[in-house]
Amino acid sequence: MIHKAIYPGTFDPFTNGHLDVLERALNIFDQVDVIMAENSQKHTLFSVDERLAMIREVVSIFPNVNVDVLHEGLLADYARTAGAKAIVRGVRQVKDFEYEFQMSLLNRHLYPEVTTVFLMPNVKYTYVASSIIREVAMLGGDVSKFVHPYVLDMLSVKREEKKGRK
Repeated sequence: MIHKAIYPGTFDPFTNGHLDVLERALNIFDQVDVIMAENSQKHTLFSVDERLAMIREVVSIFPNVNVDVLHEGLLADYARTAGAKAIVRGVRQVKDFEYEFQMSLLNRHLYPEVTTVFLMPNVKYTYVASSIIREVAMLGGDVSKFVHPYVLDMLSVKREEKKGRK
């Protein structure tokens, strides 16, 4: 029996904190699908295709990781269709847990067979959020310790594009 989990997120961009949580999940599950969610409520720096390219590049070293997009619909429905029995969520602080706890209860209501697994990243990533990485990178700060080199290159391209529009 393959124990499969899904790891959803906006991943704008995919950080080393995300990677750390993924690696922890791979110590528990045989298969983890990284599900990049489209969220119309969020203004993202990177397009869906750009985020997919980043994630696929970063996770390409893992043979038991797939990457997909949830364009619309419920995560619980996606998990059911994918045959996942767990949803992996990274939590860095109490504020994250409060929101994720509510979502886990709702997902359990919608798909009773699913369990949400909360994983804490390495302490060196507890303050790393995609939004902070985007902001620092767009202002010219060094985020190389917090993202994969491929992601760093894509952030640099976005920064140059932004400078060119001014």
